[in-house]
Amino acid sequence: KNSAKAIEKELVTCSLQEKEKTAINRSQIFQIPQRKDLETKVIVLLGKAGMGKSILVQKICQDWSNGDFSQFEFVFWFDCKQISLPEKRYSLKELLLEFFVKPREGSNEIFEYILQNPAKVLLIFDGFKGLHDHENFPRYSASQPEKDLCSIKELLSGLIQKKILNGCTLLFTARPKDKLYQYVSKVDKTIEIVGFSPQQRELYITRYFEESPYCDSALKLIKECEYLFSHCYSPVMCRFVCFLCEAVLQMGEKSLPSTLTEVFLKFFQQKIMLMQTDVTATQNQESLATLARIAWCLGEKHQSAMKSDLIPSKEVKEFALKYGFFLPFAFPRHSDSEEEEFGSTFSDFVIQNFLCALHLLLAEELKDKNLTKYLSFLSKKKKPYNWLDLMPRFLVGLMFLQNDPYFCSLSNEDAKQSTKKQKTLLKYIRRLQIHTLCPERLLELLCCVYETQNNYLLQHVALRLEPDLSFLGIVLTPPDVHVLLSILKRSRKEFSLDLQNSSIDMEGLQALVSLRNVTSFRAPLSDTVRLWKSLEQTKDYELLKASTEKFVLDPFKAKTMKDISDLSDLVEMQEKMTNCVQEASGRTSYEIPAIRNLRKLEFALGPACGLQGLQKLVKILAAFPSLQHLDLDALSENGIGDEGAKSLSEVFPTLTSLETLNLSQNKITDLGAENLAAALPSLSSLKTLSLYNNNICDFGAENLAKVLPAMTSLRVLDVQYNKITGVGAQKLTDSLRKCPHIKNLVMWNPTIPYGVLEHLQQLDSRISV
Repeated sequence: KNSAKAIEKELVTCSLQEKEKTAINRSQIFQIPQRKDLETKVIVLLGKAGMGKSILVQKICQDWSNGDFSQFEFVFWFDCKQISLPEKRYSLKELLLEFFVKPREGSNEIFEYILQNPAKVLLIFDGFKGLHDHENFPRYSASQPEKDLCSIKELLSGLIQKKILNGCTLLFTARPKDKLYQYVSKVDKTIEIVGFSPQQRELYITRYFEESPYCDSALKLIKECEYLFSHCYSPVMCRFVCFLCEAVLQMGEKSLPSTLTEVFLKFFQQKIMLMQTDVTATQNQESLATLARIAWCLGEKHQSAMKSDLIPSKEVKEFALKYGFFLPFAFPRHSDSEEEEFGSTFSDFVIQNFLCALHLLLAEELKDKNLTKYLSFLSKKKKPYNWLDLMPRFLVGLMFLQNDPYFCSLSNEDAKQSTKKQKTLLKYIRRLQIHTLCPERLLELLCCVYETQNNYLLQHVALRLEPDLSFLGIVLTPPDVHVLLSILKRSRKEFSLDLQNSSIDMEGLQALVSLRNVTSFRAPLSDTVRLWKSLEQTKDYELLKASTEKFVLDPFKAKTMKDISDLSDLVEMQEKMTNCVQEASGRTSYEIPAIRNLRKLEFALGPACGLQGLQKLVKILAAFPSLQHLDLDALSENGIGDEGAKSLSEVFPTLTSLETLNLSQNKITDLGAENLAAALPSLSSLKTLSLYNNNICDFGAENLAKVLPAMTSLRVLDVQYNKITGVGAQKLTDSLRKCPHIKNLVMWNPTIPYGVLEHLQQLDSRISV
């Protein structure tokens, strides 16, 4: 369990560090550079529920059938709801050639061809929730891999471990929160679908109403309701909003609901109420309550599908199918003699989430106090219902819709019961120590409170937000940004926002940083510069200047070449802004505060890009007048070598504020030390210099010794773990006598005899061993 958690943490850390926003075409999905063709390739397609993962893989299948992806002769696509029942067992041959497609003849020959040509096979597992299963995958140990019967988990385990069909390509679709556990290292490529941009939302809505008389008015109506328009970044939500907008316009109404809960309450009303009579009303009410209970029972198990014989009654099944809440499908058969098994699945994850919330509210066995335990902003000891991520928001929203006539007809609750539940929630949130919530749960609280549209609750939360708000590593979707905006506007406090690795879009970033009470923010450097370039192009100089004043960069850690490029773009942006300011006010210079105030710069590009990255970095180092700490020591070792040391030494005269220079573990030899030594006295503020674990010998030590007296600001020098012998150590000790300003010389080297080093230390106590 602990190792699985460690691997999961490692995955999160790596993905956040390396993730870059790069759009790719479908044709690039299966391109994996520097990969052996003979080995199984594992590709994971991530996306929140409703983002269109299934549509994308279906499109891939269609493209293949039209001649694209010609590297594959066979493509097998599996909906994992159908194949992942725990009691089902398959052999690989049955899964491919009996369940997926059944050849009329020659199945043995086809299967043999597949086994001999695995590189020509693509297997797609759509929506496999086993990737996050708490039991983890079993180790695959079948004696006859392609013929033995095993569970789908064991089969997938064998495929990923390359014990079955080694050389094929596997494509999984999963939600971003699904864990890959011990198979993290086996994934060759991860792609994430992030949803519609504002322009794509408009295009979808326009196409939806293309042949409708409401085309112009629909787009206008949806855009006026900013919260609902923000939800349209999700394709499935966009479809729901369009459906509801059409119904609203047909009834002659002029406004849309203001919350997601109201949208789906109205959706159910449109589906059921308008078609029912007094006779069917009670029956529908009972069927809906039963369906809600089914939704909850499945949701607790992270499932959305079930066998038809498990549905309590024929009436409930017909009700669910009639109104589109269920979709039918068939489970696979093992042989012609077996009867075909049919099942049903919820047509949409949002419908299941809404019905789960409805069940919790209607269930008589649940006391009012127990409802709060199903909210996702619980203490760390409680397990949040991550799979039903919209359920808490619907639950809270429904508690505050007691006056809605349709909800009253669904719930049979009197006003007293509803008011009691509201009071329980109000009391619970009042007692919450909001400042102790982690970013993810704070965001969940804000979204839940927003669904209530209760002024007291919104104000209560706004007033108790901490001035330093961090959403580091939390995905901020457009609806999240809208909620955060609306609540921050209610507060009189000044806020500092950390939006690093939050995947926030440019529109959201612009909206947040333009708030007057947001006085400073951190965000990905590339996104920030992109925002500034956009503001420059639209000539919004006022917001451009305001956002540059608020941006915080210090400390900055460069981990990729792109980070260095982004830093170069930032410096270039300052030059452009200087020109703009000069034209507007006649001033000859302008400094972006983030550049002026950068004090610590860490460089960790590793050996592959270390030298190249440093050579690009030194060209802009002079632009940072307050730089005090330059750290080129990385766990992966940058390996800038003598060439990098020479390039860096050339810009020393410009680094007038530098106090700490760490060049440890960089493969610097005597040549590099000689170049450094010649330029080091120009670092007039340098206090600490570390050359730990390089390849410096006596000649390099002698050059350093010569310049030590001239380095009057230096207090600490670290040259341990080099190749200095007693000769070089003596030179450094002799120089140390002329340097009363130096407090500590760390000089242990495996090549210096211990007795010599001990003797030198007795001569000067500032020498550390």
